[in-house]
Amino acid sequence: MSPQDRVPIVIVAGPTASGKSAAALALAKHLNGEIICADSMQVYSDLHLLSARPSARDEAQAPHHLYGHVDGSERYSAGRFAREASAVVGEVRKRGRVPILCGGTGLYLAAMTEGLSPIPDIPPEVMDDLNRVWNGDAEAFRDHLLTLDPEMERLEPQDQQRHVRAAAVYEVTGQPLSYWQTVAPIRLTPGPFLPVVLSPDRAQLYARCEARFDRMIEAGALAEVETLKARGLSDQLPVMKALGVPELLAHLAGMCSWDDTVTSAKQETRRFAKRQLTWFRNQTDWKTFEAPAELIGYVASTIGRL
Repeated sequence: MSPQDRVPIVIVAGPTASGKSAAALALAKHLNGEIICADSMQVYSDLHLLSARPSARDEAQAPHHLYGHVDGSERYSAGRFAREASAVVGEVRKRGRVPILCGGTGLYLAAMTEGLSPIPDIPPEVMDDLNRVWNGDAEAFRDHLLTLDPEMERLEPQDQQRHVRAAAVYEVTGQPLSYWQTVAPIRLTPGPFLPVVLSPDRAQLYARCEARFDRMIEAGALAEVETLKARGLSDQLPVMKALGVPELLAHLAGMCSWDDTVTSAKQETRRFAKRQLTWFRNQTDWKTFEAPAELIGYVASTIGRL
């Protein structure tokens, strides 16, 4: 292993609105680092405001990678993320700089640190076809899936995304998803990793979620969704399910008052943040900090000792 590859890949993780992007930027400036997106919505070019992508001012202060590089008509996957992020990590290390992954998408971060089951990529048209079948009769879809892969009984009956994914894996590979989940994962990027989680007090986090949504609206988030709506994309695409998008679309369709729209969007954002907190607590043993300054100090001193 070269000296460059011994420098840890820093991971700044945490729930939405926790302040992790600002912490990652501070670290990048202090450590001569470059920031790599690990957020499943910030990769989309259609969602600058509602995904809280770094601003042009932020990007001018340190190199940022994989932000806004995917069109909303595409389905971005953890596998594609792992391949692209691994390539960027290699390039950053060759430049003698510190790679800093920043995001709250647990599946993406796990794909980097633990590896992925070698499931072949699923063509988008297969997912589209199966989503149409689900929409026609979800109960029959689930019954058929369970004949192919009985272990998928653990899925919540209304979880369309996971049912369709499991059916698509079987259709493309001829093997059930439960089989692929037993195959040893492949890690594309060698460590070491230095993962940390920014996890503010829950009341503070919820207040930050609400205040940030207000700022998004003031900055033009409704117009951003209007532009997205005009594209006529399938409502099953990930970009159409981003935080705030379904609620603002409902308002644009005249189905929801503005006050109810804002209340609902903020509530869903809080729920999402809570799910992220639960995931990091239950699925990782990463060192957690409430205050950004403590996280930044810990990472800086740890890398400084190497």
